[in-house]
Amino acid sequence: MNPTTPLGTQLGQPNTTAIIFFLLFVGITLAITYWAARKTKTTSEFFAAGGGVSAAQNGFALAGDFMSAASFLGIAGLVALSGFDGLIYSVGWLVGWPVVTFLIAEPLRNLGKYTFADVVAYRLKQTPVRLSAAFGTLAVVSFYLIAQMVGAGNLIHLLFGLSYETAVVIVGAVMILYVLFGGMIATTWVQIVKAVLLLAGATALALAVLYKFGFSPVALFNEAATQYGAETLAPGKLVSSPLEAISLGLALMFGTAGLPHILMRFYTVPDAKAARSSVFYATGLIGYFYLVTFILGFGASVLVGRAAITGVDKGGNMAAPMLAEVVGGTGFLGFISAVAFATILAVVAGLTLSGAAALSHDLWSTVVRKGKAPESEQLKVARIASLALGILAIILGVIFKGQNVAFMVGLAFAIAASGNFPALLLSMAWKNFTTRGAVACMLTGTFTAVVLIFLSPTVQVDLLHNAAAPFPLKNPGIITIPLAFVVGVVVSLLFPEREAAERFAEVRHRMHVGAPTPSLPAPEAPVSTPPAVVRPSKA
Repeated sequence: MNPTTPLGTQLGQPNTTAIIFFLLFVGITLAITYWAARKTKTTSEFFAAGGGVSAAQNGFALAGDFMSAASFLGIAGLVALSGFDGLIYSVGWLVGWPVVTFLIAEPLRNLGKYTFADVVAYRLKQTPVRLSAAFGTLAVVSFYLIAQMVGAGNLIHLLFGLSYETAVVIVGAVMILYVLFGGMIATTWVQIVKAVLLLAGATALALAVLYKFGFSPVALFNEAATQYGAETLAPGKLVSSPLEAISLGLALMFGTAGLPHILMRFYTVPDAKAARSSVFYATGLIGYFYLVTFILGFGASVLVGRAAITGVDKGGNMAAPMLAEVVGGTGFLGFISAVAFATILAVVAGLTLSGAAALSHDLWSTVVRKGKAPESEQLKVARIASLALGILAIILGVIFKGQNVAFMVGLAFAIAASGNFPALLLSMAWKNFTTRGAVACMLTGTFTAVVLIFLSPTVQVDLLHNAAAPFPLKNPGIITIPLAFVVGVVVSLLFPEREAAERFAEVRHRMHVGAPTPSLPAPEAPVSTPPAVVRPSKA
């Protein structure tokens, strides 16, 4: 079977099917936002949906939040161009979820309120810890947002034929509507709808590929080996250095457990059991999705051809849409294009909400107002923060037009793994962890991750076109993660804090048993929902 170059491809031209599906998705989600806005009257409902989301719903929303355009388009492209080695990213992201299940989900739900900073600051001094945590959160959110917005501009330019700037403004405007008016309730349902669409679209595309090979994955892999050599089925092409592979794997695994917009979702469920169960659902959905992208990647390399893929986008991001056009025509291309747009919208909404929580809850309500801000003021500040972040995302998306921002996703994961995860784990697991230790841990992890990524080949060679890079690894996780842990431990031992150690027993009890008082205030009125969807909070 010879690669089929999609002559006369509709990529880069307005696609009626794509526009119809896109408008349908936006229409449904804006209706959800209108419904959610009527139920979003407190900060608990704005940031945590009143704690009334079920485990299964939160599992789908977690999957929707996590399966970004980088997952759908990026991994399919990596596999298409690199073969088996492209799977290292999906495996790295997936194995982070057991860490979340066993170390993070239950303690986070029992100790916190809206953000992971609630957990780190629980037995420490509030102001310095929350300032440092907010800095780390906003750094992760900002880099992740830039990557998503620039990706949105490039993708929609190719998929819909719109100008780059128009695409960025549309994504930003719709996302602002979701978050500003509907808060977490609307964002949750946008993510659920997007997850269902993405799983359905990817499954249909994979089945269409397997149909051409008698539903035999082995036949597909054999054809790939015939066309590109046996090495396409072997590891080592994309990441040849064992040290590089370990460093990347650590960043992806522990970065998942430190992403603020993922951690925030555990406050939307009624109790710790539901938090654990939601991770179970999410892990199954995400694991299935990554298996499907493996089929898509090999299918694109065989049916579309690597030359055709790189001819449209040298990074391979258009592999899945081009495959859809080859196996299903322009209509299928339109559907997959709309799914890609929906993917970006949902992820950007989750990121914006977590950034707004850091600004409103961690900085304004706790640091500036010392916990004395009335409910109406907190909600007002939250919405102002959401609007500001949305506008900032649009501006940054336009500023970074044409830039290779692939490193920003890696940087976001590196910061989450190095700045957020060590402090989160030490605060829950080590009695002698102190305020100065937490601040030093978070700032060291964040700054070293940023500096070493800047000095890495990803920026110095690929982006700035220098001959060599001062730091040899593309991802600094193997250096920055242990360094953050060591700095946190050493500074805590040098500057002990008796009150923090005395409260550790209370922390351990609450982590595993739960709080004697609700960690989330009850909503002012029961959250009415579509049939059998969201339960009223049990808080």
